[in-house]
Order: sequence, then C-alpha cells, then structure tokens
Amino acid sequence: MKEAKTLYVVIPCYKEEEVLPETARRMKIKMKSLMDSGMISPESRVMFVNDGSKDRTWDIIAQLHEEDKLFSGVNLSRNRGHQNALLAGLMTAVNYADMVVSMDADLQDDINAIDAMVEQYHNGYDVVYGVRSSRKTDTFFKRFTAESFYRLMKALGVDIIFNHADYRLMSRRALEGLADFKEVNLFLRGIVPQIGYPWTTVEYARAERFAGESKYPLKKMLSFAFDGITSFSIKPMRLILHLGAIVFAISILMLLWALAAYISGSSVAGWTSLMGSIWLIGGIQLLSLGVIGEYVGKVYGETKARPRFIIQQVLNKPE
Repeated sequence: MKEAKTLYVVIPCYKEEEVLPETARRMKIKMKSLMDSGMISPESRVMFVNDGSKDRTWDIIAQLHEEDKLFSGVNLSRNRGHQNALLAGLMTAVNYADMVVSMDADLQDDINAIDAMVEQYHNGYDVVYGVRSSRKTDTFFKRFTAESFYRLMKALGVDIIFNHADYRLMSRRALEGLADFKEVNLFLRGIVPQIGYPWTTVEYARAERFAGESKYPLKKMLSFAFDGITSFSIKPMRLILHLGAIVFAISILMLLWALAAYISGSSVAGWTSLMGSIWLIGGIQLLSLGVIGEYVGKVYGETKARPRFIIQQVLNKPE
C-alpha cells in the first residue's frame, strides 16, 4: 500500500472573523474524512494566512492552532493583498506538504471538491484546477463581466483557465516551479499555467458567501482584471500602435481634402469639425499615454524588486 501524502490547505484571510469558526469546523470534518480514508496523511494541515487584518482574525487563528494541531497559521507583517497572501501561504506550505490546495475563507468554494482534486493528484496530475460548473448564483452583471474577462484574456493571448479563480491543487514540484517566478505584480491565475506539468480540472458548484462582506467590490475587481491583462499581454500597446496608424492615415486624407477644398475655393471654416477632431485626437493621446504609463509603472515596480510579503509569525505543529 502506498504511503499517504501530506496535504496542506492554504486559506488567505482578510477580516474574516465572522466566517473563520465555521470555515474551521467544516475543514476539520473534511480533513478528518480524508485522513480516515487514507487519501492524505495525519500530518496534513489547514493553514490560515492572515493578511494584516485589523479585526480578530489572527486571534481566532492562533486560538484554533492552540486547540487543535490540525490548524496552522501564517501572520503577515502588514496587508499585502489576496495574491501576495496566497503566495506567502503556498511558499510556506511547500516546506511541509506533498500537495497544497488553495481556497478562499468565505466557503463559496465547495470543499467536497478537494476529494476529487486529491484523487487526480494520485492519478499523476501536478495541477488540478477547480472550475465553476455554472454561475447561476451570480447576478447578470457579475456573470457577464466575469465571462467577458476570461474571453478577453484568451483573445489577448493569455493562457488562462475559463471560470477558474484560485481554487486549485498544486504538487510540491509545481510549487517549486512557481517559486521561480519572481514578478512583483502577481496574477496567479495567469502564472500557474506557465509552469507546465500535467494538469486537469475538477468542476464544482460555487455557493453563496457564508458570512461577512466580499473583499472584492467592483473597483477592486476591475483593478485586478486590468492587472491581469497588463501583466500577461502587450497586445493593448500593439492596439495603440494600430490605432495610431489608422488616425495618421485619416489625418493624411483629411489634409488632402482640406488642400483640395482650398484650391477649389470652397473651403469653409468648420468650428464643429475642428473641435471634434481636437477632442478626439486629444482623448486618444491621453488614453494611449495611460496604457503606456501602466506598463511603465509595472516595469518600475519590478525593477525595485521589493519583497512581495514579509512573514511576522508562523504557527505550525508537524508530527
């Protein structure tokens, strides 16, 4: 009989005091079930990562750890954002685990899908993506914008898994490959497919948030989407080049038309067309500068190479 492998479930937390007790309760049942069936070893753990929360999140994590060694914790020195907190947990868990599942604390990800993920790991897959089977629980606006984002990313040439967020299983060697990606601007949904290794998907139904408020309002979602696009595709800059060529060609035609009108003596001062042209060209220039500035800003951030996270404390009790 094969030796059971160690599983760590990494859960980034930011102001999750309302949902953490229930998350811990459900995860304990699930982990014990997997251990009893022999799918994972007794050394497996649930690792909560506190992303600089100002509420009682870390106190609850510390209490859970004190009461049960199944739960471990990572406390970041300050708030670094979801992606950095998740990476901190992954890079900590890789030192103890054979495989790591990442998921959110809000219980929207179906924890029962972990069974299928572990099974696929034993079938030889290094990365198992949790993919939503449907978006029936989303509003029309959320469903439309989310699906449009994935299609846009694909159109821009980004290798991304449709309807996949950050619910996935990764083997130790896949995580070691992830550690070689040093970029500061993290978009793990785009980075993980770059690692390679055998991968597959597991479908699950996403539930409503158990308690608390979403940490991704519309403004943050749009910012996250734009970060993903500019981190993995230069097509927006190429579109600017093409747009500039089109505007230049139109301007040449307009110049020829103006010269022809002047020579024929039928030129008339057109205030509306002049103002329209100025505003159009000015808007295109500002938009182009903004897109280029976003890329320059990302280069600036990468060249500084500041740490993506700083861990203040780790609570873990391996066997």
